[in-house]
Amino acid sequence: MKLNLLSCDAQRPDRRAIAKCMAEISSNIGGSLANELTEILLEGDAVDIEVDDKNTASALRSLRKLNIDYEILE
Repeated sequence: MKLNLLSCDAQRPDRRAIAKCMAEISSNIGGSLANELTEILLEGDAVDIEVDDKNTASALRSLRKLNIDYEILE
């Protein structure tokens, strides 16, 4: 499943937690790329990631806990 991460609405976003979440839920993102994508997301640009189908429910729950707005692309 592809997700488009639109923005983070947290008042004080936890950059490490967001990067860790991206690395855990995505099938093709490592630690350093997750850090770069987190910076891009927090600057206000959307980020596309691919999530394993077996982790979909927990991935979406994790994103909601971090106040990340997303849309499902497929």
